Order: sequence, then structure tokens, then C-alpha cells
Amino acid sequence: MPEADPLPFVRPMLATAGELPPADRQEAWAFEMKWDGVRAVVYVDDGVRVLTRTDREVSATYPEVRGLADALAGRRAVLDGELVALGESGRPSFEALQARMHVQRPAPALLSAVPVSFLAFDVLHLDGERLLSSAYDERRAVLEGLGLDGPHWATPPAFEGDGASAVEVSRQQGLEGVLAKRRASAYTPGRRSRDWVKVKHVRMQEVVVGGWSPGEGNRSGRIGALLLGVHDDEGRLVFAGNVGTGFSVRALDDLAARLAPLERATPPFAEAVPRTHARGARWVEPTLVGEVGFGEWTREGRLRHPTWRGLRPDKEPGDVVRED
Repeated sequence: MPEADPLPFVRPMLATAGELPPADRQEAWAFEMKWDGVRAVVYVDDGVRVLTRTDREVSATYPEVRGLADALAGRRAVLDGELVALGESGRPSFEALQARMHVQRPAPALLSAVPVSFLAFDVLHLDGERLLSSAYDERRAVLEGLGLDGPHWATPPAFEGDGASAVEVSRQQGLEGVLAKRRASAYTPGRRSRDWVKVKHVRMQEVVVGGWSPGEGNRSGRIGALLLGVHDDEGRLVFAGNVGTGFSVRALDDLAARLAPLERATPPFAEAVPRTHARGARWVEPTLVGEVGFGEWTREGRLRHPTWRGLRPDKEPGDVVRED
């Protein structure tokens, strides 16, 4: 028999921040949970490859996902979804996932303490058939037909035409919000589309780390706060404030080790940083991406009451923009 063509490389489709569609138009939409994890495209062929949004191959970091090859029993597929870890509450926890994100080959003890699952929400290629141009409803039917229900993989339910119920379930489960997906829409690789809308009831913002301020008191000798930036409409990195809460001691030590080789003499921001933040600051190359939870944006374009959630190695600095 001739060899099968290699599976096509597909970058994940991205959503636009927004609000729920009007109630009288929701029949044209499906609503899924917004999972608190790492986006991944999984390629199942002779084996399993797992690629993040930044095209990093991380199957060794998440070996649990390799069982998908047996689950699909020889079928060849490209799946889009989210890698999640459960916290003490039994809900997906980005904080819990941090323990796995930076470990290239986790030891058995870590695999047991912080198990990871892949939640598949789309199928892009199956047994030689490209599904990118198929409507969401058609791809969803194919995905559900795969019967992905195993120890480390599943297909979460979708709510058709009922955004209010989806939002309520999301709140009850302590999740960020929901994704509204137009049921007639095709899959557009690597593009941010208004056919997918992320609706958050917990405000999150990706940020670029541009520097840090030394700590005082019980933080003496460690990082006191990170100085953050986002890109504006012209692609410039602009100062967005600082964050000094939400860190564990382990996270502070890890950040210090990562930031030390990135030090530079001048701020990486396009405009002057206020003196209160610039005084004593240590500047770094803007290559590390993180995520914060926050209350609101101030008139000056600063994050109000931000709390650190963790690094996002699956995101590129150039993609970080303010999400209103």
C-alpha cells in the first residue's frame, strides 16, 4: 500500500474578546467553556505530537496525551484543544498546571501528583480528509463521533443556542468564561476571527515582563514586583503597570533565574515609565510572557489590582495586546 500523506501543519484559530451575541441571535452560535490551561494542536498518526501556539513540541512534557494513539485505534487525526490540570477543587487550575509547564520530562511522582488531560474541542483533519472548510457543526459531529473519553482525554459538551446557560455553568465551575462559536463558520488557521468570541466574567490579561523592582521586608533579596507591558495599535510595547501579588516563593525564585540573563540597561517600553515605578527598577529584554487577573483598566492604561497567575511559554511577546 502507498504511504499516507503526512498530516498537515495547522496553527490554531484564535478568538476575539467580546460579549455574548444578542439572545435573539444565539441560535446561530454554540457555546463552550473557556478552559484554564494551555492551547494545543495534537497530531495523531503512528505516534502523537503535541504543539503549542508557539509551535513548541511538548509531547514529552505531557506524556499522558500519547494514549490518544491507542484510543483512536489507527485513525489519523489533527485535534485542537486545551491541556488542563485539576486543582484541589477538582476544577481546571492554571496554577496547578504551572508545575508541569516547564518540566521537559516529568518524573513519575510529578505525573501522579499533577495529572494533565487534553480536552478536544475541534477536529481539523481525519483519515486524509481536511475539515478546515467544513462548518463548525459538521466538525463538531465528526469530533463527537470519535468517542474521545479516556483517562487523560475528553470532548467537553457544547451548548447550542443557549449562551446564558453556558455562562452560568462556567461561573459554577469557577472558570474564566465561555467561547461563542458561530455554527456555520469554517476553521481559519492562525487567524483571530470574530466567528469565535471569548466572553470572560473573570478578567485576564496577557502581559510582557519588561523589568522588576527589588523587594522589601520579607521580600528583601527577591523580586518585589514585575513591571508589565502590552502592545498598542502601532505595535509598540507600552507600560501597563506592575504586579506584586500572587507569587509563591518558588515562583519568585524561578522568575529571578529566568530574568537574570535578560537584563539590559534601558527600559524596553516605548514611552517613559513613571518615576514611582522606574526608581530602582531592573530592566530586562521583553521576551517573557505572563498572565494576570485584574479589576479594570485605568484611564492611564494601567492594570488596576493585578494578581500574577503565571508564565505563558505558549504565547509569543508580539501577540500580547490589550484585551478590552
